[in-house]
Amino acid sequence: MNRKDRIIFFRVLFVSLIVVLPLCIVILNNYQGNIRMENYRFRESARELRNPGRGFYNLYRYEITDEKVNYWQLVQEMYRGDENTTLSLVEINLQKYREGEISEAGMGNMEALFQALGDLDKQLIVRFMYDWDGENEKYEPETIDIILRHMEQVEDVLREASGQIFVVQGLFIGNWGEMNGTKYSGDDDLFRLTEKLDSIMEPSIYLAVRTPEQWRRITGLQEASEETLRDHLLAARISLYNDGMLGNESDYGTYRAYEVQGKVITERVKELAFQEELCRFVPNGGEVIDNNSYNDFENAVKDLATMHVTYLNERHDQAVLEKWKDVKVTEKGCFKGIDGYAYIERHLGYRLLIRKAEFHHNTFMDHIEVRVGVGNVGFAPLYSNPKAELIFYDKDRGGYLTYEMSGDLRKLSGGNEKDKTLTLRADIPLEDLLHVKYEVYFVLTDPCTGARILLANEQDIGEYGYEIGTIELYE
Repeated sequence: MNRKDRIIFFRVLFVSLIVVLPLCIVILNNYQGNIRMENYRFRESARELRNPGRGFYNLYRYEITDEKVNYWQLVQEMYRGDENTTLSLVEINLQKYREGEISEAGMGNMEALFQALGDLDKQLIVRFMYDWDGENEKYEPETIDIILRHMEQVEDVLREASGQIFVVQGLFIGNWGEMNGTKYSGDDDLFRLTEKLDSIMEPSIYLAVRTPEQWRRITGLQEASEETLRDHLLAARISLYNDGMLGNESDYGTYRAYEVQGKVITERVKELAFQEELCRFVPNGGEVIDNNSYNDFENAVKDLATMHVTYLNERHDQAVLEKWKDVKVTEKGCFKGIDGYAYIERHLGYRLLIRKAEFHHNTFMDHIEVRVGVGNVGFAPLYSNPKAELIFYDKDRGGYLTYEMSGDLRKLSGGNEKDKTLTLRADIPLEDLLHVKYEVYFVLTDPCTGARILLANEQDIGEYGYEIGTIELYE
């Protein structure tokens, strides 16, 4: 066979394989033509979702002393009636120990407090401080070494409670623990305090500093891109808290300002853009203050989305919150007519929904491809990737099969990208399935709390999750 004939032979062989091989696979496929698949349609709802790691919170204060306290009883009394929140801000005042170590009795009370808090169905935002009156200079320890020692002393307590703690705010310093009005505001002191706090806590817990400028000074970074944070472990866990949120042009000193020809220029727009980037990866929260145009409903929604705000104080500032309640939402869709306060509550943090579900029989690979498109219409991302699963439920026999889906829902940043959809995937081998009709369910589980994540569709969650369709194999 000459060279020309060999080329013709191999070309004919190649074409034959392309045509014949798929036919052979189809012939060998026992299920070809014997599968019925139905996927459902989904619509968004305005329902309230009590999900972990997001929403409004209430604030509770505890002063640690040597005096014996029944913390279980105290905590139960203080939290009575607080049933609609998943987050709680716990402020712990160490003023009594400003001159030295926390005593053995004080540490015993600290342990008892966190044990009592552990009986609550709450994730904790924790803030240590020495001042509740805005007079921090009177009460702050005379040397930074005392503060560092206090951090060392609470290490075991924080590690024991790590499964319940979402964020630790501040560095133990400043008026109300807000890192202002302190003599430890220099770069070296801020870094020493942050480094110590980082070393005593589980990596899963976020730290939080009061301003974007403090974040930059501590990390030495000027930007917060995904690549930058990937290579900087400390920066990747430092988040923000803003207790002057929407209060004025600078959020009451949260954003840096400078003077030009006698006029003060605030870098609000630039700092909002910085937060939009940073808070794709770390949470942001605090409290709104001072009824003014910056927290008028439409302005508030715009900035809360840009800042990716996950949590807000439920009781402060009441004038602002009541203003939101008096507003009726006019946007098209399921939220039309709802009040502004409810609208903001529903959008704090993440708000996930199923946008589409698709089934496809891949005859070549002999499996069923399941694709679920998920959106996030909340202000902020998920910061821990939930476990995504499919449940194939055989109603007649009562059994079920579970399959994990691939995809990272943290990539849905919400906020100004609320229209983005991410597709989760799973391939189900046909050999796993019986000749029955399966109800197919989709379920997300929060990795921190183990709770199921509720979705913002009109459909109610069932025992096995959200039904997305049916698949039936028959003889």
